[in-house]
Amino acid sequence: MTNNKWVSIWGNAVSIAENRPEAFSKNISLRYPIHSPFDGQGLKITLDNYCGTEDVIISKVTALVNSVFYDILFEGKHELTLQPGCSQVSDICDIYVNTDDVVYLSIYLAEYTQMRSAVYVQGPLSGGSYCIGDGCAMEAFPIDISRKTSIVYFLTDVSIKTSSDKRSILCYGDSITAQDWPDYLALKYKDSANSSVAADKDYDNMNAANVDYGNTNTGSMDYSNVSIIRKATSGSRILREYSCITYESYGLKASNRFKHEIPSANGVDTIILQQGINDIIHPVGVDVNPFRPMSDLPTIDELIDGFKYYITEARAMGLKIYAGTLLPIKGWRTYADFREVLRNQFNDFLRSTDLLDGCIDFDLAVRDPEDPSAFLPIYDSGDHLHPSAAGYKAMAEAAAVALQLW
Repeated sequence: MTNNKWVSIWGNAVSIAENRPEAFSKNISLRYPIHSPFDGQGLKITLDNYCGTEDVIISKVTALVNSVFYDILFEGKHELTLQPGCSQVSDICDIYVNTDDVVYLSIYLAEYTQMRSAVYVQGPLSGGSYCIGDGCAMEAFPIDISRKTSIVYFLTDVSIKTSSDKRSILCYGDSITAQDWPDYLALKYKDSANSSVAADKDYDNMNAANVDYGNTNTGSMDYSNVSIIRKATSGSRILREYSCITYESYGLKASNRFKHEIPSANGVDTIILQQGINDIIHPVGVDVNPFRPMSDLPTIDELIDGFKYYITEARAMGLKIYAGTLLPIKGWRTYADFREVLRNQFNDFLRSTDLLDGCIDFDLAVRDPEDPSAFLPIYDSGDHLHPSAAGYKAMAEAAAVALQLW
C-alpha cells in the first residue's frame, strides 16, 4: 500500500510539572522509546511548551532506529525556540519504520531550561531516561550519568506516514489513564495481530512484569492497523483547575485541555474518555484545605454537562466516542456516602446515554462483587483509588471487549 496518511504511533498530553526549586535544568539529554505498531516511511514529532512561562531552547533532537541516528530538524535547523504556550511540528525525517521497531527520541537541552511543560506517565511501554551532557549520538546512556524517568517533557506526538488503513485510538483522562491500562490495551492489539510482541515476552527492561493474556479469539479481523495513544494528566478534573503552585501540577480543566490536546494527534478516529473522579473526590472544605472548597463539588447535572462538552467537541472533530465508567473509591481518604452517590449517578448516565458510541464498564471490571463500592482486592493498588497492575490489565480487557477486539 502507498504511505499517504499521517498516523500517531505515540502521544501524550502536556501539563504542569510540580513546582519545585529545581524547576530548571541545563546540559541534559532526555530519551524516550517509541514503539511502532506498524510500518511507515517518514516521521515527524511535536514539541510543546503549552504550560511554560518562559522560552524553551531545544538544542538538538535525534532519532535512533536500528542503530542508525537521524537528525530531527525544525524548519531546516537543529535548534528550536519554543515560546510559552506554543508548539512546533518538526520537519519530516526520512526514516523507514518497521512494525515493532523502537524509535529512541533524544532531546538535548544545552541552556538553562524551564522544565514546566511535562506529564507523568506509567506503563510497560512508557517512561524514558535522561543523562548529563549531550547524549543525542549515544546508542546507550552511560549508567553512571543517567537515570530513568517517568516524566515526559515537551514531547507530545510522534507520527509516521503510513498506509490509509492505519488509524489511532486516543485514550483521554486523568492519572488512571496516565498509568498502565492504555499500554496494556496496546499490547493486546499487538498480541491479537500476531506481532512479535508475544504474551510471554519479558518486559523487565520496560519496568513491568511479564504480560500474559492467555488465548484470544481474533477471528478474521485485522488488528495490525491500530495504534493506541494517550492524552492524560494526573489530578485533572473536568470542571476545575488549581491556580496555586501547591496543586497546579494537577493539570488543566477540560476547556483548557481538550481542544489543544486532541487535534495535535494524527489519524485518530476513536476516543476513549475516562474522567470525572477527581471532580468528586477533591473538594473537602476550606477548614481542611484552603484550596479545595466544597463549592467545587459539582451536582450530577453539572458533572454531566461538563462531560457533554467532551462529546460535543469530539463529534465536531468527527470522532467515535467511548466513555469509561468511574472506578470504585471506597477506602480512599475522602470517601463519603455523598461522593459514592454522585459516582454511581454519573456511571448510570454513561451506561444509559445514547450520546456515545459505547460505554466501557471499567467499574464493573474491577469492583468487588460482594462490595461494589470497593475494588476487588487483587485489583486495588492499595490506595483504593488507582488499580494495581492486575486491575489495569482488567481495564484493558474491558476496553478490548467494548472495542470488539475479541
